[in-house]
Amino acid sequence: MIVYLAKKHEFLDDVDSNRIEERIQAEFRRTHNHSVGASEKASWKNSLGFMQRILADEEIPHDSGVAIELSVPLSAKRIDFVLTGTSREKRQTAIIIELKQWTEAKPTQKDAIVRTYLGGAEVETSHPSYQAWSYAALLEDYSETVRTQRISLKPCAYLHNCADGSTINNPFYREHTDKAPAFLQADAAKLRAFIKEHVKHGDSGKVIYQIRDGKISPSKNLADSLVSLLQGNREFLMIDDQKLVYETALQLAGIATPKQKQVLIVEGGPGTGKSVVAVNLLVALTARKMLTQYVTKNAAPRGVYESRLTGAFKKSHISNLFVGSGGFTETPPNTFGALVVDEAHRLNEKSGLFMNLGENQVKEIIQAACFSVFFLDENQRVTLKDIGSVSEIMRWATATGAKVSRLNLESQFRCNGSDGYLAWVDNTLQVKKNANPTLEGIDYDFAVCDSPNELRERILQKNAGRNKSRMVAGYCWDWKSKTDGKSPDIEFPEHGFSARWNLTADGPLWIIKPETVTEIGCIHTCQGLELEYVGVIIGPDLVVRDGRIKTDPAKRSGQDSSIKGFKKRLSENREAAEAATDEIIKNTYRTLMTRGQHGCFVYSADPETNAYLKAMASRKRSIATVEPTAYPGLPLRILDGAAAKPFINAVPLYDLQVAAGAFSLEQSVGDCAWVELPDAFTPRKDLFVTRVVGESMNRRIPNGSWCLFKRTPAGSRDGKVVLVELLDRQDPESGGRYTVKVYRSQKQPTEDSWEHTKIILKPDSTNAGFNDIVLEPSETESFKTIGELVAVLGKD
Repeated sequence: MIVYLAKKHEFLDDVDSNRIEERIQAEFRRTHNHSVGASEKASWKNSLGFMQRILADEEIPHDSGVAIELSVPLSAKRIDFVLTGTSREKRQTAIIIELKQWTEAKPTQKDAIVRTYLGGAEVETSHPSYQAWSYAALLEDYSETVRTQRISLKPCAYLHNCADGSTINNPFYREHTDKAPAFLQADAAKLRAFIKEHVKHGDSGKVIYQIRDGKISPSKNLADSLVSLLQGNREFLMIDDQKLVYETALQLAGIATPKQKQVLIVEGGPGTGKSVVAVNLLVALTARKMLTQYVTKNAAPRGVYESRLTGAFKKSHISNLFVGSGGFTETPPNTFGALVVDEAHRLNEKSGLFMNLGENQVKEIIQAACFSVFFLDENQRVTLKDIGSVSEIMRWATATGAKVSRLNLESQFRCNGSDGYLAWVDNTLQVKKNANPTLEGIDYDFAVCDSPNELRERILQKNAGRNKSRMVAGYCWDWKSKTDGKSPDIEFPEHGFSARWNLTADGPLWIIKPETVTEIGCIHTCQGLELEYVGVIIGPDLVVRDGRIKTDPAKRSGQDSSIKGFKKRLSENREAAEAATDEIIKNTYRTLMTRGQHGCFVYSADPETNAYLKAMASRKRSIATVEPTAYPGLPLRILDGAAAKPFINAVPLYDLQVAAGAFSLEQSVGDCAWVELPDAFTPRKDLFVTRVVGESMNRRIPNGSWCLFKRTPAGSRDGKVVLVELLDRQDPESGGRYTVKVYRSQKQPTEDSWEHTKIILKPDSTNAGFNDIVLEPSETESFKTIGELVAVLGKD
C-alpha cells in the first residue's frame, strides 16, 4: 500500500502548490480508514519541503518515481520516502529515506538505540540509520519480487533539523551508518550526491509498482526457524520497539545482581513479536554464558518447539532451555542469571497437578533469577486461574526489592500487519470500542461462513501444500473421543458435520501434523502459536442478542477447566463472577481469531450471531460509524471521515479505560473518535472528552458522565478537579490506571523556591467509604496529571 505516488516533477509541483499534505491526508484516509493528527500532517509538510529542495536538481531525473508512506509487506510499518529509478548500470533501484524532525539526539550504551525528544518527552528509540536499514531488509525479506528482479535497495536517513552529528555519527553506531548513511541539516549536498550516485535514469515509478504489486514471500514461523535461531543465525529482524525491548533486556540482564534484581515488563498485543523477542533473548543471554531459561505455562508451544528441535539438540539440552512456569517452587534464590517468561498473562498462583504447590508463580520466578522479563497481553488471559497482570508482577517485584522497567511492543506482524483487523475484532467482540469498526480497506482475508462445512473446506484448501492452517473452536463440546476414538465431539447434525477434538495421540503437536487438519483445536492447544489461516467455530457460550454480545459460561463443556470454580464465585459475588467469565470468554475468541497470519474464517451455529458477524464484516464507513451503544449517554455527535476537522469543528474522545501505554498528547486520530462540542465551547488543541466512571466524585461528576477536560496548564492545580494517570499503582475504586480526584498539595519553602511535602488526591463523594490517595515526595514521578475538568457534558 502506498499513500502517495508520483513522478519527481509532479511531486515538486504538489509541494510548490501547497497541496501535498492535503493529497497525502486524503489518500491516507481512503487507504487506512482514518485520518491523521495535526502534528503528523505538519511533519509531512515540513519534511517534504526539505525533500523538494533536495530533489530540485536537474541531474536527478524528472521522471524518477516518488512514493510516500510505502507499507512494508506483512507488517504495519511504513517507509517515509522512496525515490526510484535506474542506476548507471541500468539496475532498478529504490532509495529508502527515513525522514526525522529531530533537532538533537543523545547516545546510549545500547546497540542501535539513541535518546531524543518525541511526543514532548525524552525517550529511547531506534537510531535512524538502523531504522532505515531494517525497513529495507524487511522489504527484501518479504518481497520475492525485490529479490528475483534484483532491485537494489539503498537506505539512508535525513535529519534535516539536526545540526549536531556527534551522536548520530558516533563511532559506536558505525555498523549502522555504514549500512545506511545519516544526513544532517548541513548535508543537503551530500544527500543529493548519494541520490545521484544510485539513480542516474528515471523509471516513472515502475520500480514502486513492482514492489507494491509483486509477489510476497510467506512470512516466517517461529517454530520452523527455531533450530536456526538456537544455532546463532539471524532469522527475524527486530525493528523499532522490538529492538528497544531486546537491547534494554540485555542491558538489564548485564547489571542485575542478587542484591539488585531487575524486572522488565513488556506488554504487547497479538502478533507484536513477543515470542520472537523472547527466543532471541534466550539465545543471546545463553551465548553470554548466563544461565537462562525460556518459561511458559502453555504446553502447546513447548511441545511444538521440542518437536522442532529434536534431532538437532539433545533432549536434556532442550529440557533445560524450555520449561513450564510451575517448576520454581523449590528453586533457591538467584539460581538463574535470567528467566524469560513468555505468555506471562497465563501464570497461575499455585503450581503442580493439583494446584497445591508453591505460593505464587510470579513471586517464585522473580526470586529464582537476578533478571526476569515478562511478556504479556492481559487481554489473552483465558482462565479464571490466570493471574498474570502488570499489577501482579509489579506487586511481587516491589516485595522482593527488584527494580521494575516497563516497555510496550506495538509493531504488528500478524494478521498481515493489520492493526485495523485487530481493532475490528476488539470492537466486534465488544472487548474495546473503536471509532472505526469496519474491515473496509483492510488487507486481511476474513470471511463469515454459512456452515461448518464451508469453514472446513476453506481451511483444507488453504492448508494444501504448506500445512499451516487449522480449525479451532470454543470449548463448548465434551471430549467424548478421549475414551472412544471413533466418537465425534463437535457435531452439527443439520449440516451433516462432525469432527473430533485434537486432544488425541498427537497432543499439542496436532497443529503441525499433516493428518490432523480435519481435527479441531481449542485455546489450550493453540495459544502461543500461530497459523497462516485459522478457522474459528464460535460455540453457544458467546451469542449476540439485539446487537449486544452475551456470554454464558454454563454453555462451556464441563470438562473445560478454564472456568473451574465459577459456581463458587457466583455464590460469593455474582457480579464479579459474571464479569470475570465474560472477560475470559471474549478473550478466548479474541485470541483464537488472531492466530492467523493471513486470514481468519468464522462460523457460529447461532443464526443471529452469524448474521451480526456478517454485518460487522461488511459494514462500510459513514459519517457516524459508531454504534450509539458504543458510547452510552454521550450527548455529542460523533464525526468521521471528511466531516471531522480536528480541533476546528471537533475534539478527540478518548476511552482511557482501554488506553495502552502512557497517555500521549500526540495520539493519532486513528486512536480515538472525534466529537462536536456544544455551542458554548470552542474546539481547541488542549481540549478532549472522556467518560468518568465511579462514585468517588459523585458530588461533582455523576457516575458514567461524559466530561470535557483541558490538558493541564502551567500554574497551581490546588483545589482543581484533575484527571491523573497513576504509573505505579491503581485507582482503588476501578482498579484502573486513571482516576479523577480533587488535587491538594502541601508545600514547604526551600532556599530558591519550594517543594512538595505531600500530594493528596481527594474524592468528593456522598459515599464516605472512599479514601484519599496520598503521594509522598518520593512518589512524585509515579503519577502524571493529564487534564483539568472543564465541564460535565452528560451521563447515562
